[in-house]
Amino acid sequence: MPKRTRAGALTVLAIAGLALGTSLAAPASAAPKAPGFLAAKELPPHPSSIWTADKVTAGVPEETEWDTCLRALPGQKNAWHRDFRTDLDTNARQISVTLANTKAAKALVSKLNKDLKSCPTRLDADPDLKASGKDYGTVAVEEGAHVYGVHTEASWGASDVRLVSVGRDGKTVTVVNWAQMGDLKDAPVKAFKKTTVTAVNKLH
Repeated sequence: MPKRTRAGALTVLAIAGLALGTSLAAPASAAPKAPGFLAAKELPPHPSSIWTADKVTAGVPEETEWDTCLRALPGQKNAWHRDFRTDLDTNARQISVTLANTKAAKALVSKLNKDLKSCPTRLDADPDLKASGKDYGTVAVEEGAHVYGVHTEASWGASDVRLVSVGRDGKTVTVVNWAQMGDLKDAPVKAFKKTTVTAVNKLH
């Protein structure tokens, strides 16, 4: 075999060997896959409007940074969210985070529960707001979930109510938030608890 041909053959073999070595190397860890999310029809029914849902989007929304009820969420990695809305005054959002392990997930749930229990007190410290809250208790699903209600009344007359639940399945934590104009007596607590069960069950 001529030297040039032999050299060419050796080059081809060397390249093939590198390619083979690359293909046999252990693959890099794949990015976590987004957990299952609620569909619009699974939110508490609105009496005079229809829910619509945005696409599931990576990350925690920027405005969560200013949400004193969910202080533990900003900066979380491996997070996704989905926004929902009606044609009127009601909106909702689900945020899910996959942690490194169940211990970390339990810790996040604990922080979020503390945030929500103390949230009305922090809101009430604002001279322009009057806030109150209600603990609606736990929901039996997977590793558990908890539902809270928060009502705020502003000095300029605005009255808003929100329901928030925190649930966990394994190392994934989900937060569901429902909000509209009104007060706690207007909140669809029973339907929201059903939505929470669905949200946690759909995580995996």
